[in-house]
Amino acid sequence: MPPLSKAGRIAGLVGWLVLSFTAAAVGAVATAQAQHFYAQLVRPDWAPPAWLFGPVWTVLYAMIGLAAWMAWLVWRTGGLPRAGIPLGLFIAQLGLNAVWSWVFFHWHLGLLSFVNIAVLWLLILATLITFWRIRPLAGALLLPYLLWVSFASVLNYAAWRLNPQILR
Repeated sequence: MPPLSKAGRIAGLVGWLVLSFTAAAVGAVATAQAQHFYAQLVRPDWAPPAWLFGPVWTVLYAMIGLAAWMAWLVWRTGGLPRAGIPLGLFIAQLGLNAVWSWVFFHWHLGLLSFVNIAVLWLLILATLITFWRIRPLAGALLLPYLLWVSFASVLNYAAWRLNPQILR
């Protein structure tokens, strides 16, 4: 595969950023009433306070942008022939990330949100591993995202189990 021109590299980066921020925006729409809903839940003692979620979501959206940069690095390294599976995994996890907010915060489906976040965790791990094989830095920079989703998975499970009347 011939090297990409500067314009091609920039277009690729912009494309991955647009894709990532679109997924973030889709998820954000579902969280419009998240703070109010979260306040209604019985939460474990170790759960973060509701006021913390605004800054955390800001950081998470920045992490999605960082993940877009990782996808761009992978795409730049080998294009679709070499990076098709890793990039497919990246797109799939972006989709599940966006859907989780709807399932948990908007539709209040506890079991489905837990299944969603568990599959999301597996997709992030698979993305991290496949990115790492192509470009180790790309995989390493997904580690904080994986750690956050690990914590969020445990919190999701605990909230679902503590709130069967609210999270069906």
